[in-house]
Amino acid sequence: MISPSLHLYLALRPFVSSSLSPSVPQSLFFTILQERNSSFMECRPDCGACCIAISISSSLPGLPGGKPAGMRCIHLLDDYKCALYGKPDRPKVCADFKAEPEFCGRNRDEALKILSELSQ
Repeated sequence: MISPSLHLYLALRPFVSSSLSPSVPQSLFFTILQERNSSFMECRPDCGACCIAISISSSLPGLPGGKPAGMRCIHLLDDYKCALYGKPDRPKVCADFKAEPEFCGRNRDEALKILSELSQ
């Protein structure tokens, strides 16, 4: 099954190039993309499911061998925010993860269940 994000990207790819027409500013394209893509969502406050359920195979500060699935990341703060957010040593897998209902469900418990099942 193709995720909604990938499906939308494939549908709009012919209209997007590295040099967009001056009549179509890149910011307008991304505004249209976000409005048309119902899978975009803000990260849920007090969740942190992705920082617990998924494994991280790359090295990160304090965990040179990565983090196994199901283990709470040592950089997940008590308020479920990432201590490495916006920093250059944040793992790429974390920076690339985008909250989507397909993975995050309707609440934190669903997110943990979905992401845990995907990580097996």
